[in-house]
Amino acid sequence: MITLFGPPIDLSDLPTFARVDARPRRSAFVGRVSTKDNQNPSSSIPRQVALASRCLEEGEEFAAYFWDVESGMLPPEARGLAPQEMYDALRVPTRRDGGLQDLLAHAEAMGITHVLAERADRVARAMLTSLNTEHHLEKAGVEVVYANEPQGGTESGRLRARRSSQVDAEVYRTVMLEMSMGGQVQHAVGGWNHGVPPYPYVAVVDENAPPPTRGRFGEARPKKKLVPHPDVRRFDASRELCRLRREEHLKSGDIIAILSADPERYPIEGRWTHNRVEGLLANPKLTGYQVYNRKASRTGRPGFSRWNPISTWVWSPAPAHEAVVSLEQWKQTQEVTAALRAGTAGGPLLRIQAAAGRRGLTVTRVDSTGSHTRYRIGARQVVLPTPIPDAVAQQIVEDLERAA
Repeated sequence: MITLFGPPIDLSDLPTFARVDARPRRSAFVGRVSTKDNQNPSSSIPRQVALASRCLEEGEEFAAYFWDVESGMLPPEARGLAPQEMYDALRVPTRRDGGLQDLLAHAEAMGITHVLAERADRVARAMLTSLNTEHHLEKAGVEVVYANEPQGGTESGRLRARRSSQVDAEVYRTVMLEMSMGGQVQHAVGGWNHGVPPYPYVAVVDENAPPPTRGRFGEARPKKKLVPHPDVRRFDASRELCRLRREEHLKSGDIIAILSADPERYPIEGRWTHNRVEGLLANPKLTGYQVYNRKASRTGRPGFSRWNPISTWVWSPAPAHEAVVSLEQWKQTQEVTAALRAGTAGGPLLRIQAAAGRRGLTVTRVDSTGSHTRYRIGARQVVLPTPIPDAVAQQIVEDLERAA
């Protein structure tokens, strides 16, 4: 800052009169085009460069260009992960030295002193990401400059304009998420399908749905409903798969062995796998209801989706397609799956409880020493190891069946 109240005589010849940054000014461009805005990167990125270049000093050029074609809602570590072939195919006339992630990693080593962007939301729409980016670069001695901010004036005024712009970006982001989520919820409530159809179904255009309209981002995709797959064996295979888990408490490996042993009865493209079996068993669409929001795809980890709590799922008010299993059967399947995943103690104990239940008996835990647990099965008490070995559980099941 240049003070208005200088010394009474000329002291500019003193070595400490002014502190000069020993590093030469070296500016980098940072930009972004959202994949959700349906923008054309080949025109948007050069336009951003032209606007940001107004903050360059006379005769200065950008030393590097960092830009992404990514949603501004992603954190830096999830940005710029697309292959270079994708960026080459875009034919953007502006060269690309990397994305935001590369800028943060290499700015200091490259001697970057200034990072210039059109505006704050070109860095990120989430304010926390923008602030973290600025803080990271500031620690490396890099100043972030946005072309839409007022030049000169007070620092407080510049900061107020910057934070207001970042708040606007995050509010816009939140509004877009709310509107998108609301639309997706109504889509599911109307009984229309999201994503890839489950194994026993195919998705067909619903002729009774409102016709798609052309909006800002082009013509909307037609609404589709699920119908049974033309190969009726898939419905039967799905019912049997659920029964094997629900009634026989089989793990996925055992189910895969049964299904794979009879490919004519249980057809599948490729082969049955653990993920296919468990995914189908957990899919509530087999009940005939349309269900949305089962997974959160924006987790910050590429290719990773997190299961949302069932309480946050959106169900259609009524069945929307033919059911493979009833809601009660699907619920029982999830209970068995949860018990099996609880460990070896859960699965064997469930089999014992099922066998006892067929005789009208209940299994009650009496006490435990840590290594062994005492149970009451009807009027009989048994002490079993913890966890219960499969062989021991099988022996008790056979004893109960013989007693019947």
